[in-house]
Amino acid sequence: MATESNPLLGSTPSSSSAPPPPRVGVAIIELEHISIASASAAIITPPFSFTKLISFTGPGILMATAFLDPGNLEGDLQAGAIAGYSLLWLLFWATAMGCLIQVTAARVGVVTGKGLAEVCREEYAPWARVVLWGMVEVAVIAADIQEVIGTAIGVQILSRGVVPVWASVVITAVDCFAFLFLETYGVRKLEASLAALVATMAAAFAWMFIDARPSGEKLLVGVLVPKLSSRTIQQAVGFVGCVITPHNVFLHSALVQSREIDRNRTGQVQEAINYFSIESALALLVSFMINLFVTTVFAKGFYGTEQANSVGLKNAGQYLEEKYGGGALPILYLWGIGLLAAGQSSTITGTYAGQFIMGGFLNLRLKQWLRAIITRSFAIVPTMIVAIAFNRTEGAMDILNEWLNVVQSMQIPFALIPLFTVVSKKQVMGVFRIGPNIERVAWIIVTLVMVINVYVVYDFFMNQVKGIISGFFFFVLTTAYAAFILYLVSHDGALPSAWLKPTLSQWISYINNKLIKHYELQESQSSRVNMPSSSTLPEFYGKG
Repeated sequence: MATESNPLLGSTPSSSSAPPPPRVGVAIIELEHISIASASAAIITPPFSFTKLISFTGPGILMATAFLDPGNLEGDLQAGAIAGYSLLWLLFWATAMGCLIQVTAARVGVVTGKGLAEVCREEYAPWARVVLWGMVEVAVIAADIQEVIGTAIGVQILSRGVVPVWASVVITAVDCFAFLFLETYGVRKLEASLAALVATMAAAFAWMFIDARPSGEKLLVGVLVPKLSSRTIQQAVGFVGCVITPHNVFLHSALVQSREIDRNRTGQVQEAINYFSIESALALLVSFMINLFVTTVFAKGFYGTEQANSVGLKNAGQYLEEKYGGGALPILYLWGIGLLAAGQSSTITGTYAGQFIMGGFLNLRLKQWLRAIITRSFAIVPTMIVAIAFNRTEGAMDILNEWLNVVQSMQIPFALIPLFTVVSKKQVMGVFRIGPNIERVAWIIVTLVMVINVYVVYDFFMNQVKGIISGFFFFVLTTAYAAFILYLVSHDGALPSAWLKPTLSQWISYINNKLIKHYELQESQSSRVNMPSSSTLPEFYGKG
């Protein structure tokens, strides 16, 4: 079948010497005052088909596993144990926010035929894309550590401690390659295997939910009625941070290219966007229900108890066994099965994301098996070292998890800012760029996430960073970090308005002033610390 030319996106110039006649579609794209919505109104898509929806189903399932990784499950259980049912509304809206982000990522992949990493390689200067790649790769490694540790804990629970952590880590790595090997038989085989793991999670945690019998009335009120207190603010921040995984944005934009689409036909492109959006929403609805099951089980069992503040991923199985006992299938093993499925599925998609990220940013052209080994080794080696080193005590694991959450939180802007910059550009997206209203919502989300990011980083480092040397290096890194963000938001007029730029500058000033006050207080309270006088601190750290 001949490829149909698309008048809205323009056509290839004729090889003859005569200039091509002007096209109405080109004029539509060039005129600034004509809205994208009116241009899109001319796009005709085929009627909805369940059969075609099934053919597009798959990428959303892989994407949704990042909403169900062991780090998310730990956030769920801690929120339930400490805040009870009161943050379920936030879980719902955070998932909805994540859905908008992932649908936008899929839109970029469908329209451009490239992953977000490839688009960033073309849009940014060489130094900027290398920095971006480094930041996203750090996020992949941090997520991988949590996923591998979660899988190892699942193996330990099911083996009753017979299999040591280092062996569990090796098993996870080998299993990951085994699952990825399925892709050689077609991506649909890999998607089916991940769907089976998600179904395993859903069945295990739903069984736990039925056994625990949480209050239906409290659950409904928790979902529908917003409620937040100073005691639960940390868990609330964790809920929002957990659903936005930087590498997942890059992954989803690449996964949607597994379906053949004639990008010269706007109707087919819009149809693909519609089906991928529906599929993503359904997959994230399943992830929301699974997270809801976990949160309510721990809310029912531990909210208001002495164990509420001490329950974590490593001891959760023991606490569940003590609280709920056995049954036809003991809840300890249900938790272990669900945790193992969560860790294994998210590790696979994390490895898959690493391939697309490294290949896209660095323009690697290697055989698939070789690229998988390189990208897997790049993350699994530090993962094994860290997982084994920190597995000595529960306290060490908790500290590690806090550090990993902060590291991933800091990388979120380096996924969202390029994503919303690209999807708003007419030169890249043509008539499929997002409209002004969605663009404003998108940048509000970026702003919200970055405010939360500032809170997480400030709160954590005020408690962890001690001493003048550590403070100085933290200040230097924070300044460089903020400067790069300012570069990204100012690149090619990324923002729809200028009000966010001074806001970012105010955040930098706020953090700087807080650092100064923090170390002044340290000096006044402890004569053992040899620090500069308070009068020299502003010059030492830089004025806010």
